[in-house]
Amino acid sequence: MKITKIKDKVQNSKIRNSLSFKLSMVFIGIAGILIITSMIFVFIIIRKERKEYAEREAENVLVSLSTSIKSDIDNYRNISRLMIAETRVKEYLKTPLHDLTEKISKNASLGMLDYLNVSEGIDSAFIFRNDFWYTTTLYNRLDYRFDEEVMQSKEWVEPLDELQGRASLSLNGNGAIFKSDGKTVITINRAIFDNVSQKQLGYLFLNISTSFIDDEISQINNENICVVTTDGTYLAGNSDLISYCDHLHVPEEITHREVSDSKNRMMLSAIKLKRLPIVVMYAIREERKLLPQELLYIIILLPLIYFICVFVAGLFIRRNITSPVFALTSEISKNSTADSLEKLTLDLPKNELGMIKDTYNDMVDHTSELWEKLIENEQVIQRAEMRVLQEQIKPHFLYNSIETIGYLAVDAGAEKVHSALETLGSFYRNFLSKGDREIPLKREITIIKDYLSLQKLRYGDIISDEYDIAPDTEECIIPKLILQPLVENSIYHGIRQKGEKGTIRISSHMEDGELHLIVRDTGVGMSDEQIEKVLSTDSTDNDDSTATQPGLGSNFGLWGTIERIRCYCNKDDVVKIKSEPGEYTEIEIIINTEMKNWRTVNVQSNAD
Repeated sequence: MKITKIKDKVQNSKIRNSLSFKLSMVFIGIAGILIITSMIFVFIIIRKERKEYAEREAENVLVSLSTSIKSDIDNYRNISRLMIAETRVKEYLKTPLHDLTEKISKNASLGMLDYLNVSEGIDSAFIFRNDFWYTTTLYNRLDYRFDEEVMQSKEWVEPLDELQGRASLSLNGNGAIFKSDGKTVITINRAIFDNVSQKQLGYLFLNISTSFIDDEISQINNENICVVTTDGTYLAGNSDLISYCDHLHVPEEITHREVSDSKNRMMLSAIKLKRLPIVVMYAIREERKLLPQELLYIIILLPLIYFICVFVAGLFIRRNITSPVFALTSEISKNSTADSLEKLTLDLPKNELGMIKDTYNDMVDHTSELWEKLIENEQVIQRAEMRVLQEQIKPHFLYNSIETIGYLAVDAGAEKVHSALETLGSFYRNFLSKGDREIPLKREITIIKDYLSLQKLRYGDIISDEYDIAPDTEECIIPKLILQPLVENSIYHGIRQKGEKGTIRISSHMEDGELHLIVRDTGVGMSDEQIEKVLSTDSTDNDDSTATQPGLGSNFGLWGTIERIRCYCNKDDVVKIKSEPGEYTEIEIIINTEMKNWRTVNVQSNAD
């Protein structure tokens, strides 16, 4: 019983760790995420659509209503323009006060009535003369009261005078004419001028009842509209909306914002009428409705569709991935316990798993080839090690032979011969450098000094050498024997051909993290053509067969040294040559020490 439970646990563990189970869990998780994401997107889309629909509805209402109100006000402005142009009104204003009669005043009132009787919404009209404020000609349907203190102030009439007869809009006669019942009226104000003399004669105040705005709102048949002034004064519509909006900052374009209180949540849209101090507001209350039935069906069907997709995907994965993978791993496990690697003979479909089997078989073939090559290379290495041991005998034999000859020279009294042999032995010890390809700069300088000492034995005092090696450059690692070919070139193709004493000067310094090595001689120099050929990256330019004048073909050795430096630094612009024919030649090598100094430790340890 216990064994059965243990087997069941192992089997369940394998199932939980199987690829098909994990992929099924992944698909179920993805399905859940998709369901939640879809529902969120649906709600976002519904909310966005509701908002956009509300904005479109609000724009239609506000544009229509604001256009109607502005059109009505323009009509009233036109009436005021006709009234101040009426002949009888002008006669009333132009007649001197002492000649003014009741008939003239009555005729002025009748002239105004001709226009007012054909217009609806006009509550009253007042004409004030300049010379006597208390004598007025008016058309009045209701009683009004006047604030005479305001009317006698300059602030009341100066804005009208500045408009030069153009109409302006205000409330309650520009703050001086009020209805007895306290209702607000919209006043069209005008200063009246004589057409001939352009003299200012008086003022017209045409008071319009806000009922015309109520009429326009009633035609829309919507109770969520409110019309106010820019300073917040109520004019018409639903007065409850005034508390929801800061009316002083509404621009002359439609704005939307969401507002709410403890009971309601709504989108409030508003617009200010162009060049008029009137703001129209429209509120759309948010309706908390249930989701549409079609949307509910979609939300219910989505999980079912997702789970069906997961089941089909899991079945497909089991048949085409996990089962073939189990068979493949089983065959590989059997092969790994065998004495030798064998190719797989498992029948797999021609897909990625088949490619894995073919790749494994190719790997078996390649591994066998590598084993054969490894055995062969091991034999080659053993033979090479024997050759190295044999070759190591030759340098030691050379050193011992030179040392023996040196002792014989001392015994014979040939001190110069002994010194030359010591220099030659030192040169070859540093030259061979235990097989190192890269050495410190100070060892390269030692090789140069030994080399020049041997050359002086041959050429005498025709050659002199100078050294200016910066202390911080002595341990810099450079390729072995990059200076010796340059010094040799200075002797054979520079100083010797000049036929007089010459100096070879070797210097080094650091600049911006780069090592600069300079070899300068006072030989015959080089022409621009020779310099160009030496610095060329094409070896044919420095071949003997292509030399067109003496000395060009011999530059092949110098060109090879430059190419070696280029390969070491992995760039072309590492060598500079300056020369003046008959005077000097200067070759400068630039090596990036940051790239090569990591070898310093190994080289020094080998040297020690």
